[in-house]
Amino acid sequence: MQKEPKLLVQVRQIIRAKHYSYKTEVAYTDWIYRFNMFHNNKHPVKMGEKEISEFLRFLEVEREVSISTLNQALNALVFLYKGVLNKNIGDITYKCSNVSERAPIVFNRSEVKRVLSNMTGEAWLMANLLYGCGLRLAECLNLRVKDADFERNEIIVGDAKGDKNRRTLFPDVLKVHVKYFIENSIVKLKYNLLINGFHGVLMPDVLEQKYPNAAKESNWQYLFPSRKPTIDPWSGKLKQHHRDESYLQKAVKTAIRKAKITKRASCQTFRHSFATHLLEDGYDIHLVQELLGHKNVRTTMKYNHVLNRSKHNIRSPIDNLGLL
Repeated sequence: MQKEPKLLVQVRQIIRAKHYSYKTEVAYTDWIYRFNMFHNNKHPVKMGEKEISEFLRFLEVEREVSISTLNQALNALVFLYKGVLNKNIGDITYKCSNVSERAPIVFNRSEVKRVLSNMTGEAWLMANLLYGCGLRLAECLNLRVKDADFERNEIIVGDAKGDKNRRTLFPDVLKVHVKYFIENSIVKLKYNLLINGFHGVLMPDVLEQKYPNAAKESNWQYLFPSRKPTIDPWSGKLKQHHRDESYLQKAVKTAIRKAKITKRASCQTFRHSFATHLLEDGYDIHLVQELLGHKNVRTTMKYNHVLNRSKHNIRSPIDNLGLL
């Protein structure tokens, strides 16, 4: 087995020290490796802004990657130079040739019903939460038992580090189904505790140090756990992970095809539809911004297809579909 370059080992160490997610670690190390190979294995310390621009231009023109992918590659290289190499190369920016941002793809209400009607079980509830709460795919998969606040009618959405969260709607029609999966998650925990070497659910590093026993408590279990515990790549311990992204992505793709919808839709389309339908119903854009977790209202403005009118007693759009 080929030994990993010292630079990537250093990158991994710093990423973990900063408590970034494992997904970020994989993405950043991959982009840094590609950048290095693109320039014939030349060490990044001997390169700078010129080489970064050349690499990004190659990705845009030759590989025709999306703007979001370009941004991820740029973020990885900024992290490398500023966070690892401590090399001052100025304010690294990159302007794409195609500066126009694609308009979000949105389901109409009938299409939402058609897609959801072609789904069942765990995937059905996940997709309902994407639309009914305006969740991103990763946010849905990272939901834990404690995040369902039945008393305040809210879903608590945490980030990968576990130190920031927001609150969004908890649709009435989904509560009984969420309760069912909470019970299933707790049952799975009891079974896993009988497995030799089981260390509980995967926890953000900061919280695991602060609450060492929380990993085996029912409130911290994933709402949608993976079928069986697996080895955590960071600690090497047997832990419970959540469902893989591909599970829901495949289920949604199949449901869209069965619904005979030709839009280039995905899991993210449910979140776009949540925002658009709330604005269509007249809810204030700043309220929608808060529910989505956007830092800047300009991000939310792309959904503003109708005039905003403030309303009270906000309800999730999923409660108006009559699904259950």
